[in-house]
Amino acid sequence: MKRIENWVGRLVVKYRWLFILGLLTVALLSASGMRFLTFSNNSRMFFSKENPQLQALEALEQTYTKVENVLFIIAPKSGNVFERQTLAALEFLTEESWKIPFSSRVNSLSNYQHTRALADDLIVEDLIRNGNALTDKEISDIKTVALTEPLLLNIMIAGDGSVTAVNINIIKPEDNSYGTEKVSAAAVQLKKTMEDRYPFLDIYLTGGVMIDSAFAEAPARDMRALIPLMFALLLGLLVISLHSVLATTCTLLVIILSAVTGLGLAGWLGIAITPASANAPIIILTLAVADSIHILVTMFHQMRQGVTQHKAIQESLRINFQPVFVTSITTAIGFLTMNFSDAPPFRDLGNIVAMGVISAFIYSVFFMPALTAVLPLKTKQKYQNRNHLFSKLGEVVIAWRSPILWSMLILIFFTTAGISKIQLNDEFIKYFDHSYDFRVASDFSAEHLAGLEIIDWALESGEEGGINNPEYLQKADAFAQWFRSQPEVRHVYAFTDIMKRLNQNMHGDDPAWYRLPEQRNLAAQYLLLYEMNLPFGLDLNNRINLDKSATRMTVSTPNIGTAGVLDLERRGRKWLEENAPSMTTYGSGLSIIFSHISERNIRSMLKGSVLALFLISLILIIVLRDLKLGLLSLLPNLAPAFMAFGVWGIFVGQVGLAVSVLIAMTLGIVVDDTVHFLTKYQRGRREHGMNSEDAVRYAFNTVGSAIWITTIALAGGFTVLSFSGFQINAHMGAMTALTISLALLLDFFFLPALLLKMDK
Repeated sequence: MKRIENWVGRLVVKYRWLFILGLLTVALLSASGMRFLTFSNNSRMFFSKENPQLQALEALEQTYTKVENVLFIIAPKSGNVFERQTLAALEFLTEESWKIPFSSRVNSLSNYQHTRALADDLIVEDLIRNGNALTDKEISDIKTVALTEPLLLNIMIAGDGSVTAVNINIIKPEDNSYGTEKVSAAAVQLKKTMEDRYPFLDIYLTGGVMIDSAFAEAPARDMRALIPLMFALLLGLLVISLHSVLATTCTLLVIILSAVTGLGLAGWLGIAITPASANAPIIILTLAVADSIHILVTMFHQMRQGVTQHKAIQESLRINFQPVFVTSITTAIGFLTMNFSDAPPFRDLGNIVAMGVISAFIYSVFFMPALTAVLPLKTKQKYQNRNHLFSKLGEVVIAWRSPILWSMLILIFFTTAGISKIQLNDEFIKYFDHSYDFRVASDFSAEHLAGLEIIDWALESGEEGGINNPEYLQKADAFAQWFRSQPEVRHVYAFTDIMKRLNQNMHGDDPAWYRLPEQRNLAAQYLLLYEMNLPFGLDLNNRINLDKSATRMTVSTPNIGTAGVLDLERRGRKWLEENAPSMTTYGSGLSIIFSHISERNIRSMLKGSVLALFLISLILIIVLRDLKLGLLSLLPNLAPAFMAFGVWGIFVGQVGLAVSVLIAMTLGIVVDDTVHFLTKYQRGRREHGMNSEDAVRYAFNTVGSAIWITTIALAGGFTVLSFSGFQINAHMGAMTALTISLALLLDFFFLPALLLKMDK
């Protein structure tokens, strides 16, 4: 490494034009891959193919139907659905919903297949027909059915009759992005048509397809809003810090080339952009600043000492090549360990940022110095004032080393203790803020109807045609009734409710017969008669499997979060084990997968964090050639992430998918300042023969300013990310900014005090 440090500067200065033109060519070739970038908008992107909960859901969907839907929620301004004009509007919307591309089923009050007896016949017909011509008596009858039918109440109609819904099941083509775009566009247009035609209605639009549409919209929003904000922040910071327009321009070129290289290589490799990986350019822009600033600050320091520009470039690379190389490698390792994540978007994020970080190292060490070698850079004397400030800070740390060390240890202990307050919980609807229309609609749905969090249960009878077995029906019905007694459950869709109603119909609509058939052959006859009368598109394929050996029961809740969903599923499984062991199974559905993903991701990322810690520690020990210094560096590198979790636990209390990758990701970032401080400290000890106190002074004087600037840049960049409307990005940005800020505190106070105490 020493030989490389000595000749790399001379090589860059001597062949500066070759480096400039060569690396610009490489950057352009890499960036050309951006034309291959695609955006993924499938909410299932967060689950790997090996995810057992995803496999269970796909098995369920192969047996029944895949649940991808568009949900219209209709709220009359009068607060009463059961008005002639509103029922007519509902009928119109139901008919028009069939025209939405790839629609396979439409359910609403209008086309609800209401059954009634007529002599010995079973009549199956739409609940609402010719809405504009309904009499008051007919409207009253419709209201009675809607507010008493378990299959409708709280799922299709609010309990107070103020809100109703139309649900469209969608079967999208293989090209998910094309299908989502086409369906969501048609749904939005139909919503506008309804609002124009029926101004007395408030229309809300949500559902699985609209969630996928929001996943596609999120990265585009962040790129449009946050990247310009990030550029403005970095530009202002660089101008204030470097006091040189040319140096600022050189740094901006480095970060732009690094970002487009990372994205271009992602395009060449076929990596799709997702809401989580869309913040890769912002992270690359932020991280790329650090290397350039360290090199430029040292170069300007040399020039102020009277060294010529070319010699200053060579000396800056000699001093900074090793720490810049080490920090780039350790940062890349931290992000590459995100490949341990169970969520593919985080793997993509880690890989894109790692490529950008390595690109930033190459451009900072070879392109930028070559460019500065051909530009007429000038220095500003203002740097002396900043160095004087950090010299005074160094003196304070040296004079008060013991109180500072103990104070830092106490701070670390008490902040880390806040981890005990953390709870794992996610609400995937709240991944998006209220600037997304679908989020407003989803919250409205959760308030008035069943909400979008569901648990599906595939209840097996164990034999062909077994769903007609009275014993099976009794157990399945008891399971449904148990769920209805749970406080967080808003609706249960159970096949047994259909059988109860059919039994009542076949006994002259006598309410006393609203119970399950007691004979298997009667149940089978009722079901056959009912299915024969159902119109196309409204069959029971989404509730009964092909050989009639199992039924699907759906439990819907308002937004109770992943912790609530997991607890409810666990209690349901326990009920089956105790009361119907032959039917015991696991609950399934997207809500279940999202509920497990945070826990699975944390477990997998712990392996990645341990590997990152081992590799980074090994690199530091090898580069510093000092076992004691390498081990000492672990404390200020590990502590910031644990402190950040503790602070988050105290003030927020919940963590989810967004911060499950934090330790592995930040470990490679926070090590940067530690490496720069330690290498300068070690240079003072070895090259200049200083004692530990003078070496600390030397480190503060030579690198304190650069550490301060880079930390402000890093914390500022991730703070910008915290303004994302996508919660995963916002929480990741906030937590990372907090971690980096705490790392600065430890590097300026805890690390030097620890060195003075231990390195005598």
